[in-house]
Amino acid sequence: MVMEKSEVKALPRTMGIIDRYREHLPVSDKTPVISLLEGSTPLIRVDRLAKEIAPNLTIYVKYEGLNPTGSFKDRGMTMAISKAVEEGSKAVMCASTGNTAASAAAYSARAGLDCIVLIPKGNIAYGKLSQSMIHGAKVVQVDGNFDEALELVKEMTSNYPITLVNSLNPYRIEGQKSGAFEICDVLGEPPDFHAIPVGNAGNITAYWKGYKEYLEHGKISRLPKMIGFQAAGSAPIVLGHPVEKPETVATAIRIGNPASWKQAEAARDESGGLIDIVTDEEILDAYKLLARLEGVFCEPASAASVAGVRKKAAQGFFKEPATVVCILTGHGLKDPDNAVKMASEPFNVPPTMDALLKVLGY
Repeated sequence: MVMEKSEVKALPRTMGIIDRYREHLPVSDKTPVISLLEGSTPLIRVDRLAKEIAPNLTIYVKYEGLNPTGSFKDRGMTMAISKAVEEGSKAVMCASTGNTAASAAAYSARAGLDCIVLIPKGNIAYGKLSQSMIHGAKVVQVDGNFDEALELVKEMTSNYPITLVNSLNPYRIEGQKSGAFEICDVLGEPPDFHAIPVGNAGNITAYWKGYKEYLEHGKISRLPKMIGFQAAGSAPIVLGHPVEKPETVATAIRIGNPASWKQAEAARDESGGLIDIVTDEEILDAYKLLARLEGVFCEPASAASVAGVRKKAAQGFFKEPATVVCILTGHGLKDPDNAVKMASEPFNVPPTMDALLKVLGY
């Protein structure tokens, strides 16, 4: 189904996702809502990008980088922190490649909770680390990868009065499913294909849950096909076994043993979709295309969804005209080092008009 431009609706950000979708969330009047007015992120139609990828596709990007802390994690964190406060928790903890830590730190600060974040040493973009630090979280670097950090968090929260706020926390998934609601509210129905990066696999799990719930409530008449994409150096679901030392430029999905592995496979299989691999080169090409063709700056991991759609289109996967929504999970300023590395060096000229005209080719 291809939506006409005039049919697309806007979602003004006047409330957070708990207030907007309260009837679909496990909250009550006693739940204290800890919100930074997350959600209501733009669904941008990208016609120039679609022309580059496949003329029979109408492509939208769900720009989750415009959430309060710059990633989709805020959708789940507003729920996880609100419920932690409701249950009397005084401290929360997570393992993170950066975005979860930033979100947990911000929402904990707003709630007045202590926040502890474990990050893989040397494997986190500085833009994300700075967020956790400025919000006052206790940041601990682990000499290991994300999966090892998560094991420590699970053990710690099982033995001490600290709430785990990784996507193993079911309230995280509950909040993140709101992204599916928003897509349907804007388009009127789901897209034909929902493309998404897959790291710890909580997000593909959450979106599929959201679509199914909207169908059960009669708000939509069909479901999309879920197509997820993992980085080639960090693709345990596609390979069928954990990756001991995952490597990819897309740090947000550099995860070798996803916590929501089985749920991601269920979303793939139940929807008739797929989970495939994209290389770092394909990811970075898509990252540049988004910025240069559409003015949308996302972090590298986000571009895995667009890279995957581009790859599958080249393989002839999309045989009929179709609507595709690509989830862009985080803002490009989360990982500015990659952008600077890939951009052209600025020109240096003396402060004269002649020098300026020369370098500009006039």
